[in-house]
Amino acid sequence: MRALLGIHLPRLPLDVCAPPSPDGGNGCAVLEQGVVLIADAPARANGVRAGMKRGGVLTLAPGTRLVERDPAREADALRAVALALLRFSPCVALDDEATLVVDVGASLRLFGGLPSLCRQVRATLAALGYAARVAAAPTGRGAWLLARAPGKPGTRRRVVRAASLARALDALPCELLPDARPYAGWFDGLGCRTLADLRRLPRAGLTRRCGPALVAALDRAYGDAVEPLAWMPVPPVFDARLELPERVEYAQAVLFVARRLVVQLCGWLAARQLSLSAMVFALEHERGRQAVPPTPLELAFAEPARDETHFMRVLGERLARVALPAAVIAVRVTATRVESVAPPADDLFPEPGGTREARARLVELLSARLGADNVLRAAPVADYRPEAANRWLPLDAPTGKPVAPGVAPPRPAWLLAPPQPLAMRGNRPFYRTPLRFVSSIERIEAGWFDGQLVERDYRIAQDDYGACYWIYQERGNRAAGQCWFLHGLFG
Repeated sequence: MRALLGIHLPRLPLDVCAPPSPDGGNGCAVLEQGVVLIADAPARANGVRAGMKRGGVLTLAPGTRLVERDPAREADALRAVALALLRFSPCVALDDEATLVVDVGASLRLFGGLPSLCRQVRATLAALGYAARVAAAPTGRGAWLLARAPGKPGTRRRVVRAASLARALDALPCELLPDARPYAGWFDGLGCRTLADLRRLPRAGLTRRCGPALVAALDRAYGDAVEPLAWMPVPPVFDARLELPERVEYAQAVLFVARRLVVQLCGWLAARQLSLSAMVFALEHERGRQAVPPTPLELAFAEPARDETHFMRVLGERLARVALPAAVIAVRVTATRVESVAPPADDLFPEPGGTREARARLVELLSARLGADNVLRAAPVADYRPEAANRWLPLDAPTGKPVAPGVAPPRPAWLLAPPQPLAMRGNRPFYRTPLRFVSSIERIEAGWFDGQLVERDYRIAQDDYGACYWIYQERGNRAAGQCWFLHGLFG
């Protein structure tokens, strides 16, 4: 089924120039060529309306903050939104008038159907900090028109059949179609106020009077002509930067803005079919004579990941331990290591104890919370001495050349440090009960090369309850009746 989403950001000029403040204040209005383009709710409560001139606003509501429209920032914001929407489909097009078109026909089943997909799209846009109107239609221009339609009661924004699309578009005003706006006065004089009225006009006369572009636009919207769409290319690397609306003194306060970048990152990963192994958050500080270099936060993952929640949880733990040298004015996120990983398939029988990825996420969360030096992993060493056969390293430390596995006698699950001397009863070592030997002697002689020579005879012993222990006797003192030492416990 062909289904395209039209996503319109009605407050984009206001959202990029003046994000809403917690206290509201006296409001804000965006000007274009000295005329109010859009105003927020506090400004409208003070009487500010679109179309008013600067002088009128200052007279009516002198406390209103006035900012000039910034088309460059709006274009950057649209590209950021498109990057985040790549998680739903690789086919995202940047269209006119703060609107995007997304082909989601192949994604409906994956995201649970059209209503569920629209809810997830709205949640993604809310995480980016933008209000949006989401529409769906079998054509891209039809979805664009439905998304741009004013929010009147009964307005239908989601249609899936061509007949339903025609009924929904017929009720829309003519001026919504960009190609019809230059002729709005003429259409009004004819009593032509909706797209249905426009379609009832003779096509030949309409083409002569208004040109072929208007008729072609109508045909594309209703699905009567081929509709070319220019899909946005996916960047080969991810490197995104976002300026903060105001100076931030505490690292934890950066988390909200960082989420907007993480949402974009997850969209990029989905479109490129990649998983992330490492990324860098750079906290940029104020410029000037006392300029401070950016504070880098490198996040490395034991297992490649692509989950927004996991990224935010690990980043939050890291930010909680950061002391800023200066106020933060911008945040930059760079994906430094990525891997091509197929999406995990849902198993019929889930793995007991959680999946490998879930365990890796737990380890990464502990590393972020406790510090990388406090969460260690075992790294075997080619040494016969049991106490020297392993070392503990941070998760991201290089291991060097791996130790080749060999055939060795049984080894205990736990080693005691230091070994515990055992009492002797009836010429037998004693630990809770008399121990009896269940293996032959294993001799270990090593350490001459580093001055820590050991000469031991190891045996496996068993008590009356069936528990097994790894015990040894020093070779040099065995004849003198030296006691045995308990060195390990078998599971």
